[in-house]
Amino acid sequence: MNEEHTDTYFGTKVSDPYNWLEEMQSDRVIEWIKTENKITENYLSRIPFRKKMMEAVTDVLNYERYSAPFKSGKYYFFFKNEGLQNQSILYRQEGQDGNPEVFLDPNTLSDDGTVSIENTKVSWDDKYLAYTINRAGSDWEEIYIIDIETKEQLSDRLDWAKFSGIDWLDDGFYYNRYDEVLTDKLKEINLSPKIYFHKTGTRQSEDKLIYEDKDQPDRSFINFTTEDRQYLFMMSWKKGSIGNTIHYQELSKSESGFTPITEEYDHQCGVIETEDNAIYIRTNKNAPKEKIIKFTPSTGDSIDLIPESEFVINDVNFIDGKFFVQYLKDACDVVYVFDTNGNFLNEIDLPAKGSVTGFSGRKSSKELFYIFTSFTYPPEIFKYEIENRSSSVFRESNFKIDPEKYETHQLFYPSKDGTLIPMFVVHKKGIELNGSNPLLLQGYGGFNISQTPEFSPIKLILLDNGGVFALACLRGGGEYGKEWHRAGMKLNKQNVFDDFICAAEYLIREKYTSSEKLAIRGGSNGGLLIGAVLNQRPELFKVGLPDVGVMDMLKFHKYTIGWSWVSDYGSIDDEIHFRNLYLYSPLHNIKAQDYPAVLISTSDHDDRVVPLHSYKYAATLQEKNTSENPILIRVDTDAGHGAGKPISKAIEEQTDVMSFVFYNLGITAF
Repeated sequence: MNEEHTDTYFGTKVSDPYNWLEEMQSDRVIEWIKTENKITENYLSRIPFRKKMMEAVTDVLNYERYSAPFKSGKYYFFFKNEGLQNQSILYRQEGQDGNPEVFLDPNTLSDDGTVSIENTKVSWDDKYLAYTINRAGSDWEEIYIIDIETKEQLSDRLDWAKFSGIDWLDDGFYYNRYDEVLTDKLKEINLSPKIYFHKTGTRQSEDKLIYEDKDQPDRSFINFTTEDRQYLFMMSWKKGSIGNTIHYQELSKSESGFTPITEEYDHQCGVIETEDNAIYIRTNKNAPKEKIIKFTPSTGDSIDLIPESEFVINDVNFIDGKFFVQYLKDACDVVYVFDTNGNFLNEIDLPAKGSVTGFSGRKSSKELFYIFTSFTYPPEIFKYEIENRSSSVFRESNFKIDPEKYETHQLFYPSKDGTLIPMFVVHKKGIELNGSNPLLLQGYGGFNISQTPEFSPIKLILLDNGGVFALACLRGGGEYGKEWHRAGMKLNKQNVFDDFICAAEYLIREKYTSSEKLAIRGGSNGGLLIGAVLNQRPELFKVGLPDVGVMDMLKFHKYTIGWSWVSDYGSIDDEIHFRNLYLYSPLHNIKAQDYPAVLISTSDHDDRVVPLHSYKYAATLQEKNTSENPILIRVDTDAGHGAGKPISKAIEEQTDVMSFVFYNLGITAF
């Protein structure tokens, strides 16, 4: 039911008839959710192969999964999931050949598996492990401490942390927290974070306030210490900035406050490590694809150590006096090793074109671990011996797949303005590409986040039933550095939508699929993407899947951490940006026209992109759609933006999404 409600921006009256859905805890909204979920369930329950789809989803997710190990003293720690456990369990073992034993099992912390471990950090003396838990998918964190040797849980409990690090120093650690939220903690705007120091074995009320900025509540911080415990670093962002500052404090002179390394907010930078009275920093200042500099605190001088390359830096780690630099080469990782003089030493051979994560280890380590994956290459853990520069498989994946059955192509297609956009296309070998193949196209295009090859068991269900998967690396991401990001943000946001639309047109033109066989999906900022292109080119697609999307571009800044997205989207406080946001906002550009089949997904505990975005979008789309295609919303309970979702809920969600896709694309394999 819509109601008359109007907001005025720069003399422009904007109707918001579903404004009442913003009161997410009200009885009428709760009843609306129940009604919508019932309608969605009634539709999905009529899909004849839904049960078989659940069996297929359960089967492909039922395999052992491991994290890369990390070392603390005599112990190696790693996360493991047997396959269908709701949450992965943290294990420890003595040495690399010891017997694993359960160290921390989050499945015991709730009856339904909705409590997850999101962050762990070992103290520098290897005595304690601090960890954070999240409940029901919320971004709010609770911090706890365990004695590593005895496995005794300490009485310490820290609340109201969010996006916080845990940075040990001697008998305690630094962390970030907000003041207690007295209203709706899943909706209230998050401002004025503070840096505290917590001493092990004490109450949170005794924590020492290290830093706050009362004059700029829309500044946010990340603080951390390095292994030599010489400095405390603070990186800060402010509303609307695309870059950050770096300040440091000599811990032996903590009363002297913070000293700036950079105070500019127009470029990104981050501390890698400290060594021999030097601070190593990666930055995109005067280097759009990033470089590594050496900063000397005693003189304030800096020099370029590893200059900008033709490839963009994706990550850097400093271990055993060497820089392990991950570069993105056309959205695939390559890893080069350099010494502290910036000299190239060697490249780490990777199994194929794909993505790497990990390279974990303290700077004094002689070994490190990393994970390699690609579209048809399940995550595999490698051990790298630094001295002899050799990699070996540390733990093979036990996922049963024959990669020779599939093929992956990387192609480059022209966008509306002629810019060449990379795209990956994956399908089974030997299928006939005649324009009738069902295809799932995915994209993101924002916040300098790169889309790279990764393994998804769920996608194999599509591929094994004659389908095609495509991933477009749109502008707004980080695939080619600062300029690629800028080309898809703020007043350039339409480039992202054009890139995606042109990807669909290319796939149709080249006979990979047709409009009647094309599904599109994106989450978060990618949900915004799907909502925008469905408005602009609804005839181009058969199925739309906007997940946890940012749909109301005039109000995103009002809730939780949304204000920080002004850096990518622009602010409605500026008339030029308001006009631009209003021009493409998914909620405000829904017309009375034929839309494809749409399944909107969100969760009641999503406090990053609050679900009211999806509620209002769904209600408006249902009202305006003139086609016979279903417009449904699926609201998950006790779940958030996606992180920490238990396997049981993931199976239910993927079953519903893939059933919806198969049914509306006419895939009859089941």
